[in-house]
Amino acid sequence: MAGTPPSPAVYRRRRLVALAVLAGMVAAVAALALGGGEEERAARPAPRAEAERTVELPRGGRRLLPDRRIVAFYGAPQDDELGVLGTGSPASAARRLERQARPYARPGRPVLPAMELIAVTAAAHPGEGGRYNTRQDDAVIERYLRAARKAKALLVLDIQPGRSDFFTEATRLERWLAEPDVGLALDPEWRMGPDEVPGDVIGSVEAREVNAVSAWLARLVESKSLPQKLFVIHQFTDDMVDDTQLHERPGLAMVLNADGFGTQALKRVKYHEFTSSPRRFFHKGFKLFYREDTDLMRPSQVLRLRPPPDIVVYE
Repeated sequence: MAGTPPSPAVYRRRRLVALAVLAGMVAAVAALALGGGEEERAARPAPRAEAERTVELPRGGRRLLPDRRIVAFYGAPQDDELGVLGTGSPASAARRLERQARPYARPGRPVLPAMELIAVTAAAHPGEGGRYNTRQDDAVIERYLRAARKAKALLVLDIQPGRSDFFTEATRLERWLAEPDVGLALDPEWRMGPDEVPGDVIGSVEAREVNAVSAWLARLVESKSLPQKLFVIHQFTDDMVDDTQLHERPGLAMVLNADGFGTQALKRVKYHEFTSSPRRFFHKGFKLFYREDTDLMRPSQVLRLRPPPDIVVYE
């Protein structure tokens, strides 16, 4: 994609417009669900009812990384400003994702597609409980899980907590994270302090909060005998999270994902900076923006990064 990308301030304003749309639409979905009657609710099957529970990952095996390379679409269905995953139906997104992921496959390292759904979205207004976030309706999560399973892909639940915290929001999603094909992503850019508003500032998170989430998730994996679970931490600035204080967890494929848009040269420099963590247990991630990046990198160019990323996320 040619042209000049928008400034971070413009990008955040655009995101906040999308967040406002999402808040209204989620409220409408909730109202419809409450008014649908017992018959309609009873007719909606639970995620486990559609297929026999398995202890393997989509496309087989129990280990994600480094056995496979993961290519993901990011977003939410309420507005395409929230990311490419929200463009079209979940089924159509899965087909486009499969095409985008295919060039990343290499001999001995097949690709596993993933849908990174924003399950908790930061908001510019206090909302319920003064959390400055909007929680995705269960029916939406279920819809994307079904589409991911049909495509033999992962579902990854992304958290933008606003003034809430990652531990609170992650444990609320336990029903979904107990599934063998559902991972978790934390987005510290949208983790606000008690007096901060999403979009006005760039957020950050303390390592102890991330460690609390990863410890809880690792215990869930062990107690349920789940295969390795994806755990992604998006990193937009160097000081967004102190990765030197983060702990390795058994059962988790832990990824530091280099976020942020710009020119190819700028993205290469930032990726090099973000992948120089002394914590060697982290796998490497790289994020691409269809709209905001200048001259979008091709898969062959992404794979020439050193080290080549283990996970590639498209927004």
